[in-house]
Amino acid sequence: MNSLALQSLSVKVTGDPFKKVKELIQKLIERLVTEATEEATKKGFCDTEMGKATSERDFRWNSVLKLSAEIQAGEVRKETLSLEIDELTHAIHGLEDDLSTATEDRVDQKAENVNTMKEAKEGLTAVNQALLVLKVFYKKGAKAALLQASPIAEDNPGAQKGAYKGNQGASKAILGLLEVIVSDFKRTFSTTEGEEKKAAAAFVEFERTSKSDIAGKTTKVELDEGDLHKTNSKLKKDSDDMHSEMEMTDAALAELEELKPMCIDTGMSYEERVEKREEEIDALKKALCMLDPEGVEAECM
Repeated sequence: MNSLALQSLSVKVTGDPFKKVKELIQKLIERLVTEATEEATKKGFCDTEMGKATSERDFRWNSVLKLSAEIQAGEVRKETLSLEIDELTHAIHGLEDDLSTATEDRVDQKAENVNTMKEAKEGLTAVNQALLVLKVFYKKGAKAALLQASPIAEDNPGAQKGAYKGNQGASKAILGLLEVIVSDFKRTFSTTEGEEKKAAAAFVEFERTSKSDIAGKTTKVELDEGDLHKTNSKLKKDSDDMHSEMEMTDAALAELEELKPMCIDTGMSYEERVEKREEEIDALKKALCMLDPEGVEAECM
């Protein structure tokens, strides 16, 4: 018909009346795909960073707990060592005081025993000498008495008459008393000497035992003091390490708090959002294909 109006109408009819709608749907699909990609990237970032921060927090916190237990054990060890050092030091001082007192007493005891034996020995010597003199005296007196009573003495007018011959009757009692005194001096000397030997042996044993005990306790104090020094050093190191671990724990917690607003789902979960988005994309694709019955669009081929 060569009608320009019909030709124009024909072009309009054969054109795609839903082109703008399809373009809008396509843009929505592309935007949803882009959002999905960005959210997946964000999800990967959040999973990685949250995992690292959580692992760091747990690791540091476990270190804090371990150091806390070691510090408590160290404090108990420190208290035990300090008490033991005090007790040993007190015991050492007691042993030293006892040994000093025993030594002084022993010196006095020995001096007294030596003096007693000296006096007994001197007394014994003096009494023995006196006893010997008296024995000689009474022996001579007895001979003189016999000589005076003999007939020879009567024929000898020059013989001394009436010379003192001692109390021969009491001589036995005097000599017996002196012999008893001699026996007492001997017994005193012997007894004192025996006591002195026993006391000396007992003191040597006590001194040896005390010095050995003091030496053993002194060595234990030195070992405990060394152990206490190491314990104090370890306590300081553990305390410093625990302070550092607490700071790193706090840093990990702070990082988690910073990530929470971006990475923690407060409403719909990531999986739910992915599912909803895929459903929306599928629905948009279906709508796009419904508007493209000839299958021109790539999604509809």
